[in-house]
Amino acid sequence: MPGGRTARYDGWVADPAHVPSVSFWFDPICPWAYQTSLWIREVRRLAGVDVTWRFFSLEEINRPEGKRHPWERPWAWGFSLLRVAALLRRRDPELTDRWYRETGRALHEQGRAVFLREEAEALADEIGIGASVVEEAVADPTTTDEVRADHDEAVSAYGAFGVPTLVLGGRALFGPTVVPAPAGEDALRLWRVVTEMAAIDGLYEIQRPKTSGDLAAIEERFAPYLNARRWPTITNPTP
Repeated sequence: MPGGRTARYDGWVADPAHVPSVSFWFDPICPWAYQTSLWIREVRRLAGVDVTWRFFSLEEINRPEGKRHPWERPWAWGFSLLRVAALLRRRDPELTDRWYRETGRALHEQGRAVFLREEAEALADEIGIGASVVEEAVADPTTTDEVRADHDEAVSAYGAFGVPTLVLGGRALFGPTVVPAPAGEDALRLWRVVTEMAAIDGLYEIQRPKTSGDLAAIEERFAPYLNARRWPTITNPTP
């Protein structure tokens, strides 16, 4: 911190060395959350911050009136990938970490349609988790319960409306949404910005307008995802 200044609230200090953990709500089909996950992994590597992966369903939060809930369908794109993550979390949180990393890389960097069941099974086999984990997850109704519990907590306790949603020191932030994910000192600089923002009462939003050049760069970065997806973009007003 400049001049050794620190910001304190809820019993912790807003400094990378003193913020031991962050809860990160994600949906694997979100390209913004994936970029932010790359950044928080870099923060974890450099600053030792502990990351807990939590589940959020964009299919549910953006569900049009009259459409079935994702848990009412035999297979739902992001929701079913989260059910696999929930099963893996019971066995070892590191497996959830790996599953999110690899599904994200496959969809958002390689343009693979891992939101389809057969592609999810193929990926699970490739990364050494085993294709059968997908069948186990969707055959076990309690995986739905776990995903819904995480999602409902984010919405009811923190007012979450999308991903990435981060909770640190008891406070929630939507974002940061950053493309591309910063690395090295830039990653730590952004972490300091995030922890400082979380420490300020009454600060709800800072947004930088996107120029046409910004939008073109984002579209280029998201091209694998945009080419692979099978759904339209849904943008709801921010609460």
